[in-house]
Amino acid sequence: MEKRQATNIEVKKNNRNRIFRYICKHGTVSNPDISYELKMSLPTVTQITKELIEKGLVKEQGELQSTGGRRAKALVVSAGAGQAVGLDITKNHISLALTDLTGELLRYERMFFPFAATDEYYQEVNRRLERFVEESGCEKERILGIGISFPGIIDLKAGMAADSHILGIKDLPLSAISRFFAYPCHFLNDANAGAYAEGIRSESGNRFFYLSLSNTVGGAVFGGGRLEQGDHFRCGEVGHMTIIPGGETCYCGKKGCLDGYCSAKRLAEMTDGKLEEFFKELEQGNEEAAARWEGYTSYLAMAANNIHMVLDCDIILGGYVGSCMGGHIRRIQDKVSGRNTFAEDGTFVKHCRHKVGAAALGAALQVVEMFVEQV
Repeated sequence: MEKRQATNIEVKKNNRNRIFRYICKHGTVSNPDISYELKMSLPTVTQITKELIEKGLVKEQGELQSTGGRRAKALVVSAGAGQAVGLDITKNHISLALTDLTGELLRYERMFFPFAATDEYYQEVNRRLERFVEESGCEKERILGIGISFPGIIDLKAGMAADSHILGIKDLPLSAISRFFAYPCHFLNDANAGAYAEGIRSESGNRFFYLSLSNTVGGAVFGGGRLEQGDHFRCGEVGHMTIIPGGETCYCGKKGCLDGYCSAKRLAEMTDGKLEEFFKELEQGNEEAAARWEGYTSYLAMAANNIHMVLDCDIILGGYVGSCMGGHIRRIQDKVSGRNTFAEDGTFVKHCRHKVGAAALGAALQVVEMFVEQV
């Protein structure tokens, strides 16, 4: 079968999208910069950036320093082009993040607010979200939508929050949630959201596995600018893979799940639920904290090595633990290396780049990406 040739309209749209993405990613640029980096003719680039300016997506902002000849006009993403809100819902908290088309985290807030499957809960979440937007100084008409992150299975085909043991939700229509908000809503699993934050603006673009180590354990596979969802939207749900047959009881009711050994609660329970305090104790040489960390990382290394054996890609440790572990990553890498059959050094295990609000930010970035794809 002959490969279909792209039409002129498709080529132009693709070029426009590439140029707009380049401006979003690099901040202040010029037409000659874009022409050189994207290997497009200068007249083509100039015409497209003119169109983006007319659409209000890009604006001229002064001139760049001259390297000889006329100074090039500086181009930036227009501040009024659009912003997105991310909402991460957990058992005891909600987190809110605001970002723009560049992907910068403009504002973040996390607040204690225990989940309840009631209209009153969502009404209050909406009130807090509206206050968050207002206090951010963002005009409501500039909000492109809300990305909503849940700890559970989000079945996008059926439009359901299919299963969340931790929240006690099963087969909840997403429309039953979105009706409380004044903006378009887009849903995704919390680990998927964390992976999205790590991967969508990554320089390398390489495939990786995101291991979310929060009060529940989850995972996601990200590559080629996309999440791998799986046949039933359960791709990456490693929190419920068995690592100790007949082991400790997981909140799902099964025994020996990874979640029972590597959730953030396993560490935080030693310091009254405060994970940061646990790591302070660990840094100060507390023997009990050291012993707890040693056991935790042994199970974590086992899981990381197993995941790597199956997927053969980098593993990024995220969630609450991944955000706090800092220099302790080296010990985990050593343990993984000790288990690895192929004598790798374990540096394929990395800690996350986004330390604050990764799930909320990732949920917002998905909204941004959906908008940018249509430019």
